[in-house]
Amino acid sequence: MDYVSALVPPVVMAAFFIGLVVTIVKSQGGPNKAKEDAAVDMALGHAESAEQAPRTNGV
Repeated sequence: MDYVSALVPPVVMAAFFIGLVVTIVKSQGGPNKAKEDAAVDMALGHAESAEQAPRTNGV
């Protein structure tokens, strides 16, 4: 019976990992791709504008 308790955790972790990979692959592209791309572009634009803005901290 020790072999069952030794094999259960790796099997459970493998099943969850496979489920995670399948979920990630299925969520790529599709109808939400344009919204996701727009959100990333907006975030990058904000980050770039924050880097280029002059700092006025009085230093």
